[in-house]
Amino acid sequence: MRAIDFNADWAWRHLGEDVPGGGDAGFAAVRLPHDAMIGEPRFAEAASGKNAGWFDGRDYEYRKVFTAPDGAVDGTVVLELEGVYRNAEVWLDGTRLAFRPYGYTGFTVDLTGRLQAGREHDLRVVARNSDQPNSRWYSGAGIYRPVTLWVGEWAHVPLDGLRVTTLSIDPPRVAVAVETSAPGTLTVEILDAVGPGELLHAETGSTDGHLELEVPLLGAGTWSPESPQLYVCRVRLTRDGRVDEAETTFGIRTLAWGDDGFLLNGKRTILQGACVHHDNGVLGARAYADAEERKIRLMKETGYNAVRSAHNPCSKALLDACDRLGVLVMDEYIDHWYVHKTQHDYVEHFDEWWRLDLEDMVRKDVNHPSVIMYSIGNEVGETAEPRGIALTREMTEQLHALDPTRPVTCGINIFFNFLRSIGLGVYSDKKAAREARSTTRRKRRAVGSEFFNTMAGVVGADFMKRGATLHPCDVKTRGAFAALDVAGYNYGILRYERDLKKYPHRLILGTETFCSDAYRFREAAKKNPRLIGDFVWAGMDYLGEVGVGAWEYADYAPAFDGFGWLTAGSGRVDLTGRLLGEALYTRVALEQEAGPLLAVRPVNHSGEKHSPSAWKMSDALDSWSWTGCEGRPAQVEVYARAFAVELLVNGRSVGRRRLQDDCVARFTTPWEPGTVEAVAYDEHGRETGRHALRSADATTELRAEPERDSVEPGGLSFVRLRYADPKGIGKPLERGLLTVDVAGGTLLGLGSAAPFNPESFTGTTTDTYYGEALAVVQAGPSGTVEVAVDDGIRHGRAVVEVRP
Repeated sequence: MRAIDFNADWAWRHLGEDVPGGGDAGFAAVRLPHDAMIGEPRFAEAASGKNAGWFDGRDYEYRKVFTAPDGAVDGTVVLELEGVYRNAEVWLDGTRLAFRPYGYTGFTVDLTGRLQAGREHDLRVVARNSDQPNSRWYSGAGIYRPVTLWVGEWAHVPLDGLRVTTLSIDPPRVAVAVETSAPGTLTVEILDAVGPGELLHAETGSTDGHLELEVPLLGAGTWSPESPQLYVCRVRLTRDGRVDEAETTFGIRTLAWGDDGFLLNGKRTILQGACVHHDNGVLGARAYADAEERKIRLMKETGYNAVRSAHNPCSKALLDACDRLGVLVMDEYIDHWYVHKTQHDYVEHFDEWWRLDLEDMVRKDVNHPSVIMYSIGNEVGETAEPRGIALTREMTEQLHALDPTRPVTCGINIFFNFLRSIGLGVYSDKKAAREARSTTRRKRRAVGSEFFNTMAGVVGADFMKRGATLHPCDVKTRGAFAALDVAGYNYGILRYERDLKKYPHRLILGTETFCSDAYRFREAAKKNPRLIGDFVWAGMDYLGEVGVGAWEYADYAPAFDGFGWLTAGSGRVDLTGRLLGEALYTRVALEQEAGPLLAVRPVNHSGEKHSPSAWKMSDALDSWSWTGCEGRPAQVEVYARAFAVELLVNGRSVGRRRLQDDCVARFTTPWEPGTVEAVAYDEHGRETGRHALRSADATTELRAEPERDSVEPGGLSFVRLRYADPKGIGKPLERGLLTVDVAGGTLLGLGSAAPFNPESFTGTTTDTYYGEALAVVQAGPSGTVEVAVDDGIRHGRAVVEVRP
């Protein structure tokens, strides 16, 4: 079947009382993907509350009028919607054809036989998001992922009807399974995915509707994070002189798991991962391929070799990026099962739909070499009780039947399971109802995860980790863990050693962890192969669940709670893609580099209290430009895999620290302009490396710096707006209200990384945050994209070429 991009020429509106297909007033043109929620007003009484950043919740209708493309009237036609949030309805010419309640599962609608030549057809999609709260984070709304129209012959290869499975890597050999809608002649080709696509194998045979082949691929390379070699399998079905084609990209790699740990291509691989939400920062929930790839590239630059799709199935574009860049994926299904976490979440649909949801997730994932594990849920306290344990086993068996080549896990908060078992559970139907009732009150009472997140912020990161060491926590998780291939521990690092001894065949995965535990995890994993990995919360900051991971001061957050907060503030990489000091620590802790690397906590706030969070290890930035802070104590962090480190300021030694049980050393010294430098030494006192930061000079420029010099037509350009000196050294204490103008493209999103932000990202002005902001521009069809930025005093300009 051939794919037709179906994202242009849509219109959308707020859905009123009219039934779909009724009056047509109020529609505005839009190109998909589209996040309808990001442009909604925000106000203190919004029912979405802290979960989604106080955005208004509405229902929406999308409309596309089209005529049948070539081959669609007499052939097979399938409409594919990759993501509609939520309770989606699809209508064609006044008839409802489909309903899909889960907002993160892609689905298809069969339009075969419904299109007529020369007729204008009226396609409508309804997305409902007014029943708030329905998520614990910012969900977005509407048709936020791409839409494709697939057209094929009567005799065709159905969508996802082609599966490629690695049989061996030495010699390389794969199994190709092809489903067809009718008998015919089938040609199978394997090509290199790079360049012109060298043909590696071809054969032709007959099929009666199902064909399986074993294909040798002598000389082919394996797929791995270090060398993500990809291939294309293309099939052609011929019947009555007509031809239908299908293809998929795949990699040659094997997975195994057991007492020797997690093996990729026969070698032990430690999963060093990050949890990522589905949103793309200033773009909201819109799943542009360029934005998804950028997110994955940033995670790899930070030192992660894996990502966890928290807490819902990720987009196709993200999986494609992981395939190309060599990043492993744990694809997760859902955040809850049959107990509400928010009043209007998916619970009422879960029992009826979870089997089909899992089936569609697997069909999306199965040919992606980057997908190495499935997760059936996150912090589902149901796993502490018999019904939930039985469901754990049932869901695991369902996934094994659909795809026996990948293990199954579930992220279980060990301490929360114990609390649920004694009637103090974080989540319950009553607590969700109480939260919903209180969202319209100005003085709210924190419940559920908000209550425990706040408590953790006050008492520290050890709150859940220490709680998890209690014996009843073991008792209330062992049943669910026995039903899984891999035991997923959320914040259970203090249990690892004892549980590896107590359960000699259990595989342990830190499905959710604190950044500050990265070094400890890495050292433990090197000694214990059954400790297979770790996923930090979180890799990149995200919208909603506001303030949970933020350390903020009064200059950027006049109130430490309440309306105005927009992001979680929980990311080793901030909302705009800037790598923070915690990202530098992560690179060293996970042995992606030895260091030393340097970061400095905001000197202008030395000694001040910040908003509390257990999910942040440090607010340090890689800057020594703290103009106006002469003499104030500067808290400097040095990250290194070394015996000892020394800190120098303008050539003078501040001191030397021996590194024990971690890879960070902390120094305090009066700030002065010039240079701060870290020097690393081995146990014999020999220098092994050094790194310096320099302060900016007095001249300030406003810069517009695109991350790439060119972009494809329709592609995205990420332009960093920042204050710097003429040498490009950033100035985090400069602040201004920036106005952005774009020529040759469209401004899709504009904003800063500030977790407290009463505005949104849909305007042409933005405040800066520690001297920076980000503009995301979609390129026009040709020529150049020009981005101009102005703060009323200074001006900056960037030019990006548009290259086909």
